[in-house]
Amino acid sequence: MTIRVLLADDQALLRSAFRVLVDSEPDMEVVGEASDGAEAVRLTKEERADVVLMDIRMPGTDGLAATRLISEDPSLAHVRVVILTTFEVDDYVVRSLRAGASGFLGKGSEPDELLAAIRVAAGGEALLSPAATKGLIARFLAQGDDEEHDPVRTERLAALTVREREVLVQVAGGHSNDEIAERLEVSPLTVKTHVNRAMAKLGARDRAQLVVIAYESGLVRPRVE
Repeated sequence: MTIRVLLADDQALLRSAFRVLVDSEPDMEVVGEASDGAEAVRLTKEERADVVLMDIRMPGTDGLAATRLISEDPSLAHVRVVILTTFEVDDYVVRSLRAGASGFLGKGSEPDELLAAIRVAAGGEALLSPAATKGLIARFLAQGDDEEHDPVRTERLAALTVREREVLVQVAGGHSNDEIAERLEVSPLTVKTHVNRAMAKLGARDRAQLVVIAYESGLVRPRVE
């Protein structure tokens, strides 16, 4: 199955470079290019994109607002947004994750990292940039005050079973299903089942959103280095 990719960046040269890279892969194709957020949202719908590579800083409707519009549209529930940014340690990145992005990647990443991110996002397994440390992202996610926390999601934690909570903690640590299975001494299929159930109960689009919920709800707290 071909992954349909939309490129959203206000720099035409970057879009051209990304297009050449993505179109060179047999399992991917670029279905559209947008120079601002509003155009990105429109083309995401019209071209039935699977993954949107979204720049944050664009004129007019920026990438943050566009990400929120896409994630809040029920008809686009299958779409995954990967934020592309020059600054990987940026408050905008965290706000994008909260807005519904599946993760982010630095523009300075290697080509194979970008292609891998697209495939991972399309598979619903997206987390965070390979170049970003888990502890640093955790601290950013935990920076919001109590007023920013979602009380509804916090209450929903009560619906999780003990095992689902254990798995959620591991997901928040950035571990894969195989790694979690080894840690908890269960099968990867069992882990996947728990992850899917936790996502359904917490209203999370993907694993990236589970990470956000785990930190913002207080279930997991960042380690102090």
